[in-house]
Amino acid sequence: MDTSVNYLGVSFPNPLVLCSGYLGVTASTWDNVAKRGAGGITTKSIWLKEHKGHANPVIICNDDYMVNAVGIPDAGIEKAKVEIEEYRKRDNGSPLIVNIIGGKADDFVAITEAINELKPQLIEVNMSCPNVEDEHGKPFATDCPRAADLTKRLKSVTDVPLIIKLSPNVEDIQAVAKAVVEAGADGITAINTYGPGLVIDIDTAQPVLANKFGGVSGPGIRPLAVKKVFDIYDCVDAPIIGMGGMTSGRDAIEMMMAGATLVGIGSALYYRGEDAFKIVLDEMVEWCEANGVQSFNEIIGKTHEVLKNEK
Repeated sequence: MDTSVNYLGVSFPNPLVLCSGYLGVTASTWDNVAKRGAGGITTKSIWLKEHKGHANPVIICNDDYMVNAVGIPDAGIEKAKVEIEEYRKRDNGSPLIVNIIGGKADDFVAITEAINELKPQLIEVNMSCPNVEDEHGKPFATDCPRAADLTKRLKSVTDVPLIIKLSPNVEDIQAVAKAVVEAGADGITAINTYGPGLVIDIDTAQPVLANKFGGVSGPGIRPLAVKKVFDIYDCVDAPIIGMGGMTSGRDAIEMMMAGATLVGIGSALYYRGEDAFKIVLDEMVEWCEANGVQSFNEIIGKTHEVLKNEK
């Protein structure tokens, strides 16, 4: 079957893309993930200048969820430029989505201008991470006017398609999605982690993470993530990268039926190993062939179509 999908004019060999923050920050590690079956690569969030992140321990995982307070460490834009340019030389067929982050609005603007010079295929804006609130305050994506204003500013300094990564930690994610799309966002990524959450070691009565609190992801949030993507698809005309607890082919198909064009893979790498992309894609293809689906494009937003026809 045809496994390719088109997202904002960029062709992906399959809809499974590496989530930001997983499996390294270098061209060689991105290339390795692509060779193991990823349809696309999202870089770790890139800061304007070096950002240290939080002290260890920064992550805890079990069968149901993951909680992380990595704090988004990064070497800064100059190092990222080198790795992005090197990855482009690999020409492996898996597009690169450059994820950026900032503390203040001016930082977001400055790093967007710097990345724009490289002319990447897509830029993803992380304005929704809950792990750096102590340092930078509430994420932009939790406030409609601030999210819209920042989106508008970023669109004014780049002609690269701009994807806004939204937070689930809001009362009305549809309102935020509408605000950023009306302000010029070309696409949406949903969702970032829930939380912050807290895990306590009951033998010591101490928080497990050095940062105390962290963002919650993993299989436990999957139905919530699917609902957020479903709601966003219902209210804006912008393609979605859906993510949150995806660990199997059935999970990925479910997310696409809710409205995602691309599906972010992160959790599956922990639960199913570094060959997760190939495993999940094989499961998706097997299901499609068994159900007469010839292209993944046939299932994007399928549940909306079914519900509309029932009315």
